[in-house]
Amino acid sequence: MTSGASAWTSVTARRIPPIQCLLTFEALARLRSVTQTAEELCVTPSAVSHRVKQLEQILGTRLFGRADFSLTTDGSAYLAHVREGLGALQRFPGASAAPGRRRLKLAVTPTFARVILIPRLRQFTEAYPEIDIALQVSIPLLDVIGEDADLMVRFGAGHYADVEHIELARDMVTPLASPSFVREHGPFERPEDLEGMPLLRSPLEPWRTWFAATGLDMAEPNEGSQFNDIGLMCDAASASMGIALVRHKLGAPWLENGTLVRLFETDAPSPHAHYLCWKTGIMDRWECAAFADWLHKSMS
Repeated sequence: MTSGASAWTSVTARRIPPIQCLLTFEALARLRSVTQTAEELCVTPSAVSHRVKQLEQILGTRLFGRADFSLTTDGSAYLAHVREGLGALQRFPGASAAPGRRRLKLAVTPTFARVILIPRLRQFTEAYPEIDIALQVSIPLLDVIGEDADLMVRFGAGHYADVEHIELARDMVTPLASPSFVREHGPFERPEDLEGMPLLRSPLEPWRTWFAATGLDMAEPNEGSQFNDIGLMCDAASASMGIALVRHKLGAPWLENGTLVRLFETDAPSPHAHYLCWKTGIMDRWECAAFADWLHKSMS
């Protein structure tokens, strides 16, 4: 008895004509000239005729009805299937890229992308013009990442058993607020002045880190507005919704344009860091290795 695998092989071998026959049929139906078809496919005119006859024998029907290569009813129906199949075969990953180009898919946390990566990214694209970057947004700590990303920037404690990774950057955190908030609720001269103030919350930057560094005996706030993106939290703080605990590098744009100001000189090390992550084997692709090396050096 024939096994299931060999039976399937036997069936598909009978039903699927050789690809060169299908290509020749499609070209001849489109060009209606044996000579032009032969030139397009770089074969002899006799090869064109032979392939069409072979295809008709396999299918058991005539595809062309007259000398002008007009299609029969069966030929017209089959041409639609052939073009659909050939089109599907051409739609492989990266097929839209020009020959010699590489496509690199990155999943990056939102604020890191806006504040850290985008201002530097032109340096990479100028150094590697043959690499096209596809940037996707990922949400740190929640493991929401871009689908099928080649490289991922994660923000957290660095305990990633599912991927290989390197640390990109650590930073210090400090409380920030808008100038109008400071005028309304200040002055802020000691850490104790934060008591009773609306503290904006994020699992990305727990307040207990800064409390411990300043010796402030306050519990982690469990009420008030919460954000899973530092950029959104900075925007909320600049709108005077409260005080945000922010990393220096990520808060730099708001500090530079004056929409946020530091409340104290005391900083604390963030318990989290940014990591570049990838699945085993991905660095065998030179474009991935090139980007990883560039990003690591640019963050140093």
